Amino acid sequence: MRRPLILGLWVLLTPALAPAHALAQGGARVEGHTTVPPLAPLVAAPASELRDVIERYATDRAVLLRRYDAEYSPERQRRLREFYQAWQARLRELDFDRLGVEGRIDYVLLDHELRYQLALLDREVRLFAETEPLLPFARTILSLHDARRRRETIDARAAADTLAALLRAIDEARKAAAPAQRTTASGTRTVASADGAGRAANDDGARSRTSRVVAYRAATILDGLRDVLRRWHGFHAGYDPLFTWWTADPFKRVDSALVAYGRYIRRELVGISEGEPDPIIGDPIGAAGMAADLAHEMIPYTPQELIAIAEREFAWCEAEMRKAAREMGFGDDWKAALEKVKTLHVDPGQQPAMVRDLAYEAVAFVEERDLVTIPPLAKEVWRMEMMSPERQRVAPFFLGGEVILVSFPTDGMTHEEKLMSMRGNNIHFSRATVHHELIPGHHLQGFMTSRYNTHRRVFATPFWTEGWSLYWEMLLWDLGFPSTPEDRMGMLFWRAHRAARIMFSLGVHLGTMTPEEAIELLVERVGHERANAEAEVRRSFIGTYPPLYQAAYMIGGLQIRALYRELVESGRMSAREFHDAILQGGRMPIEMVRARLTGELLPRNYTAQWRFAGDP
Repeated sequence: MRRPLILGLWVLLTPALAPAHALAQGGARVEGHTTVPPLAPLVAAPASELRDVIERYATDRAVLLRRYDAEYSPERQRRLREFYQAWQARLRELDFDRLGVEGRIDYVLLDHELRYQLALLDREVRLFAETEPLLPFARTILSLHDARRRRETIDARAAADTLAALLRAIDEARKAAAPAQRTTASGTRTVASADGAGRAANDDGARSRTSRVVAYRAATILDGLRDVLRRWHGFHAGYDPLFTWWTADPFKRVDSALVAYGRYIRRELVGISEGEPDPIIGDPIGAAGMAADLAHEMIPYTPQELIAIAEREFAWCEAEMRKAAREMGFGDDWKAALEKVKTLHVDPGQQPAMVRDLAYEAVAFVEERDLVTIPPLAKEVWRMEMMSPERQRVAPFFLGGEVILVSFPTDGMTHEEKLMSMRGNNIHFSRATVHHELIPGHHLQGFMTSRYNTHRRVFATPFWTEGWSLYWEMLLWDLGFPSTPEDRMGMLFWRAHRAARIMFSLGVHLGTMTPEEAIELLVERVGHERANAEAEVRRSFIGTYPPLYQAAYMIGGLQIRALYRELVESGRMSAREFHDAILQGGRMPIEMVRARLTGELLPRNYTAQWRFAGDP
């Protein structure tokens, strides 16, 4: 029987690994399902000496963020900075040399996390400073909120005076933000105001991308400031008669002024027409921000090297697409073959049944090959829900986990939207998506990480989360899961899509690609429907995704694939041992997964160095 590299480490981990195997072999049964694992292994001591330390950090940080809940507040920034620096000092007091493999991993992870959180605070200060010329009154609103959080007694008359001053400041800010007009021989040109947030001086009236970014950020911050002020006022109004008497009128006028100013910024400085969806602008973090984020994720590659890796993967996908197209009778015209695949969808109302059958197929394929432990309870509890038409406009494909959200036309969509949804969620695209979202992908992943090494949730990274599911797409391809050229075309579509995500997400954040160019990339080189491409790019840059999230799918997948080759294909671990160990180790950068599986004793000042994809 094959064994991991470090037998001592594996013995240490055995109590944690046993329950998953036991679930597959026995235990109490309820209504025909194995639902209760043997309990003895569950009382074993945690493998990491720092488990309680990490949980204390996560709990204290969470309560601190609930207390200091106004983003961009200087008081919040100060308090968080003190918190992270104090934890750094405490961490240095630990006797690092006495820690084992798991403890050293947690130490290095926490050390990296603290440094990154301090860097994010510096980034937040800089981003806020760039918008202050448009929002010179922001600190006043934040100070009112902070005073309430400090439980200070309110002076009703002074509060009314502050609101009156706020009204004047908003009016002055709006006047200062107005772009100047300059008449020239060739016509009127729009010139940016001194704060740099106006429109660019082009004869066609085009707005500067950088200025639009700052203005759009300011409009977003303004929405938050309005909510902060409303919560501050709502705490007192109606409960304190004197406060209500003094502030009712000035608050109403300030609230209306904030709404009007926000509309002005969006219309005049960003270029958003009333009633139209927001343009895809994003907020690029630049080269310095990208370097900090990559260091935090333990990716020892430059953005340019990652883009080169994406191009390499893209070339492989295109070659395989041409092979599949030839088998389908389309010669080298893979786009024509892809168009054919898009027409192979089920009838309206049949999508849930198809998703169910695809889920069962993937589970059977994995279990027949003994690739990973799948607890019966995990197979029992996953559920389906239909995605709303509104959400499909920004997430046109399946989303999943314990609940898979099925994307398919509803009667509230237009005719064009229905056709687009059916084409984008056809049988063969879906066959490559269902196992990504359910088993062995995100659902199994979430099921296991909610039961093992849960303290590492604070170190969650998309390179582990999304990389895991993308890795399974690669492994199932290698094992022959796609049995027809249509199935292969479906899997290749998604694989090319993930390569494109690296290129456009890094490109936009580095300023070398526009969102419009990103959409064209998805349409021309991947084969997306244009509306779906727009939705993909939109959710990448105006949602809540961190800058490296979209790149993490393929890069994380390549990391796990490289580790599989190192440990499984070499015969040092079985596939099941390998996959179970990853899931039960908890969420962390993949380089730390490698250290854990190989039993590496990390040095205190460890930095990323694993060149998992070679030199592109």
